[in-house]
Amino acid sequence: MTAIATPPAAAAETSRPARRHGSVTVRVVLAAGLVGVLWLWWVGVPAGFTATPASLATTVGELSGLLGAYLVCAQVLLIARVPWFERAVGLDRLVSWHRSLGASVVLLVITHVVFMVLGTEILSKTMPWDAFVAMLRDYPDMLTALVGTIAFLAVGLSSARLVRAKLTYEVWYWLHLTTYVAIFLTFLHQLSGGTHFVEQPFARILWIALYLGTAAAVLTWRFVLPTMDAWRHRMRVAAVVPEGEGMSSVWLTGNRMHELGVRGGNFLNFRFLAWGHLLTAHPYSVSRLPTDGYLRITVGALGDHSTRLSGLKKGTLVFAEGPFGHFTADRATRPRILLIAGGAGIGPIRALAEELVARGAQPVVLYRAHSTAHLALAAELQAMPGVTVVPVPGRRSELGYDPLDVEPMQRFIPALRDWEAFICGPQGMADRAEQTLRELGMPGRFIHREELSMS
Repeated sequence: MTAIATPPAAAAETSRPARRHGSVTVRVVLAAGLVGVLWLWWVGVPAGFTATPASLATTVGELSGLLGAYLVCAQVLLIARVPWFERAVGLDRLVSWHRSLGASVVLLVITHVVFMVLGTEILSKTMPWDAFVAMLRDYPDMLTALVGTIAFLAVGLSSARLVRAKLTYEVWYWLHLTTYVAIFLTFLHQLSGGTHFVEQPFARILWIALYLGTAAAVLTWRFVLPTMDAWRHRMRVAAVVPEGEGMSSVWLTGNRMHELGVRGGNFLNFRFLAWGHLLTAHPYSVSRLPTDGYLRITVGALGDHSTRLSGLKKGTLVFAEGPFGHFTADRATRPRILLIAGGAGIGPIRALAEELVARGAQPVVLYRAHSTAHLALAAELQAMPGVTVVPVPGRRSELGYDPLDVEPMQRFIPALRDWEAFICGPQGMADRAEQTLRELGMPGRFIHREELSMS
């Protein structure tokens, strides 16, 4: 194998310190809200809350309910497409935080129910089932709260890895939409049955403001503004072009496409107004930046939705939300840039290479694929001035080695410790590439990844 020659240096921009600062700021804001909830609980808790086992259990139940209700709002805000959050952290990381909070919410909801029942059981000296029935009878808005709680638990269960693997994206998506209904149903119970709000008007006002603010954020940035953008651009399908084995490109056109602000490496959430696509929106990365009123995405047939894209008709209307993502040229701080693509990851890598070349860089693209027939967009990359393409087709079983192991990578590109890498592809491939780069001495802060799944 021939080693890649070192490209000349190119000017690089960076916003990493700003992103790091923004990420910390978002965490501080969320933590401050949590402290505020604890303060509301503390000023409203009765003086003798530890006097009896029943009062202690009830207090634990009330606290877990308050914390769970706050974290639900935090979860929703993280994926409400609030521009400040997205610019500070990036939507992929926000989605990751959203997932992480989900387990905490489910645990707190279960804790709330168990300890409230336990407190009633101890106080009334009845069996757990009788205590639960008594709560349904005596507490206000308990039936609606029960329905909302069941919905929360169903959504949480659907996100568990084993369950999620058995659900289609469409089922998972629509099940998650019931979260909004669950929030509304449980919110009524919080106001009418929560002692911290019934007896404290100020706390009640703050809590209503929290939920109204969250609802306003969702309505504004997930519905109203995207609908206005869709009307302004009036995007539609211009053509669908096969790009190799299992890959297709969808060309999109519309009004003032350059105003979308799309960068190389960005993705948008697309909803195609056609049968089989209308009910769900999916994230797809841009493979060609807006030019002459056209935008392109290149998609691998990885699921039901992406497989059906090849059947889209010319003129199909498209609802696009975005752009999102921090997998952009702004992250490049070193003159030597390696782009590693695998499968459908070639789309964002191709657009990123386009933008890097425009900035004066000469990136090297290491392209992994199952076979030569799977090397979609390879000819485009090879024809791009300043881009060096290293295609590595073939399965590991056929090649007899893993091209992403340390020794082959050293042969492809010497002195990788002095390079910067952008990786996009299936998780297993991306994990292996990152591990190899670290073993070759490349610091983690110079390794950037884009995940292909946002669910």
